[in-house]
Amino acid sequence: MFYFENFNGYKVLKSDYLKEIAAFFTTRNGFDFSLVDSTRIISPVQTHSDHIEFVDERNNYPDCDALIVKTQGDLIYLRFADCTPLIFYDKKQKLAAVSHAGWRGTAKQIGVKTIQKMNSEPQDIIALIGPAISLCCYEVSEEVKEQLLATVKNKTGLYNGRNVDLKRINARQLEEIGVNTIDICPYCTSCNNDLFYSYRRENATNLRHYAAVLI
Repeated sequence: MFYFENFNGYKVLKSDYLKEIAAFFTTRNGFDFSLVDSTRIISPVQTHSDHIEFVDERNNYPDCDALIVKTQGDLIYLRFADCTPLIFYDKKQKLAAVSHAGWRGTAKQIGVKTIQKMNSEPQDIIALIGPAISLCCYEVSEEVKEQLLATVKNKTGLYNGRNVDLKRINARQLEEIGVNTIDICPYCTSCNNDLFYSYRRENATNLRHYAAVLI
C-alpha cells in the first residue's frame, strides 16, 4: 500500500511493500537529493528507449531509460510526468532498479527486460508501480493501443474504448513472467495534478517528479 511521508522536509510517496531500501516517488513539492546520505547521485539521459544499464564506475548514462544499482551508497533517480515509474528490488541478490515506462517503453516491455537484465528470478522481485496517468485520462490512437495490448496474453481490464491503463499493462506484463509481489499506485498524475506533474494536463510541461532508490 502506498502512503505519503515527510523525507528531509519533502513530501514523498512510498510503499509498505518495500522497506529493505530507500525507495520513493517525489511530488510537486520537489526534492533535494543532496540532503540524502549517499556516496553518489546518478540520473540517466532518458530517451523513451528500452536501453538498460548497470551502474558502474561511470557517472554518465546517455540514452538510457532504466538503471540497475548494486553498490551500497549509490542513489539513482529517473524523471516522470505521466509516464509510468517502475521500481524493482531483488530480495536475494539485493539489487534495485528504476525503469521509465512511457507508452513506448511499455510497448517494448522495459520492465520485463529490466528484470531479465538483473538476472533475477521473478519470485524474488518486489515491484512498485508509481504515480502515472491512469485509464481515466489516457486516450491513445488505435495503433498505440494495439501495440500495448499485444504485449500481454490477458487483456481484461486494461482498456476502455481508446483509453488504456499503462500501470496495469506493466503490472500484467510482470505477472505473466511470474512476478507476484506488485504494488500499484492509485494516483493518476492528470487527476491529481495538485500532487504530481502531468505532461498532458499541463501542456507539455518540462517539470518532472522523480522515482528514486538508494541501496
